[in-house]
Amino acid sequence: MAGEAQSLSYAGCNFLRQRLVLATLSGRPLKIRKIRAKEEDPGLRDFEASFIRLIDKVTNGSRIEINQTGTTLYYQPGLLYGGSLEHDCSPSRSIGYYLESLLCLAPFMKHPLKIVLRGVTNDQVDPSVDVLKATALPLLKKFGIDSEGLEIKINRRGMPPKGGGEIVFACPVRKVLQPVQFTDPGKIKRIRGTAYSVRVSPQMANRMVESARSILNKFLPDIYIYTDHMKGVNSGKSPGFGLCLTAETINGTVLSAELASNPQGQGAAVLPEELGQNCAKLLLEEIYRGGCVDSTNQSLVLLLMTLGQRDVSKVLLGPLSPYTIEFLRHLRSFFQIMFKIETKTPEEEHMGGEKVLMTCVGIGFSNLSKTVR
Repeated sequence: MAGEAQSLSYAGCNFLRQRLVLATLSGRPLKIRKIRAKEEDPGLRDFEASFIRLIDKVTNGSRIEINQTGTTLYYQPGLLYGGSLEHDCSPSRSIGYYLESLLCLAPFMKHPLKIVLRGVTNDQVDPSVDVLKATALPLLKKFGIDSEGLEIKINRRGMPPKGGGEIVFACPVRKVLQPVQFTDPGKIKRIRGTAYSVRVSPQMANRMVESARSILNKFLPDIYIYTDHMKGVNSGKSPGFGLCLTAETINGTVLSAELASNPQGQGAAVLPEELGQNCAKLLLEEIYRGGCVDSTNQSLVLLLMTLGQRDVSKVLLGPLSPYTIEFLRHLRSFFQIMFKIETKTPEEEHMGGEKVLMTCVGIGFSNLSKTVR
């Protein structure tokens, strides 16, 4: 493995997942210092410790050293191993927090990954499992990861603060990724969605659907929002409800928006009607921002472009989120890759807000741990 000279050093707790994921893929050791060093409660939080344990489970031979106060982390990545696993996620962040990183790593394992994750499926902070299922899986397929084995299945829903949800994520392995040219999002053809409610009246879901449709029907006739009311064991340990909407275009772009009710005992009660209308407005805003990939998955698509074959990939995105901008800096540190960034004004594209055309040549990343059959 690489010696101390090549190890990268960072300070602070921001972007911990990005750094660990990119270190694992590039095989470069990593040292992170001063993790919340000046706070009353210094060091790693429970959800970050849980994330580090998850990385340890999916790799083989990783070396992880954390000092006594939890303010310094040294990580020397091992090989991505995969296989059948289970992991209990910390209820302070949703399963989406862990799943986003697994989506980046799963195609490059030695064995196809099949993992059961338990915890909170939908909250107000991270992308929910529903959104990742609707938007990230079609994105992986564009890069050639599209066999039978790719799926996200929700067995139980869990709302914060106590969680109790369970999902299964399975992903096949790939030797190399295809380059993509994805520059025309196309026109919106239909809107789909899921209104879910757990441990509250099933009527809540219907009320959200009605209010969301009252706004969206002005723009499009083809709208279908499923209601998903889970009962008994499958409904987790806390009450709550929420709505997840996706807009699909003729070219296969999927844009999403979602909202969830406040956790039990926190904040004011939210009316399902308000939540439905606000979620519909969020979706329209996401459509206005546009691009071929929604703002949740910008970093995923940039990573897959980076790891593609030595060929040109182009993707049109909406305005870059702060998280994505930091991700581009990290890609440069770990893989020495730079993107060509061209801004497209609304006049050129005849629609929505400003767009960004991202172009790069892949580094020709090859999955060395995949067993040759």
